[in-house]
Amino acid sequence: MVKLRLKRCGRRQRAIYRIVAIDVRSRREGRALRKVGFYDPIKNQTYLNVPVILYFLEKGAQPTGTVYDISKKAGVFIELRLNHQTKLN
Repeated sequence: MVKLRLKRCGRRQRAIYRIVAIDVRSRREGRALRKVGFYDPIKNQTYLNVPVILYFLEKGAQPTGTVYDISKKAGVFIELRLNHQTKLN
């Protein structure tokens, strides 16, 4: 099973997180399948590669709680719903 979760980067007391698609059984800093964005909690900056995130979500990847909140703020799930509706029509 694939999850979208945070991978810690940066230095001590100055964490930056990559948002990655990774196998559930891997460690937090383990090898990722694909990098799909980053999140800087100190500067409150976020970059998401939305088409890649949508691809993984359509294939059944599950986001963790924090990644879900970040994606929801960016409107990823609205686009997912719109893509799903256009495929049904």
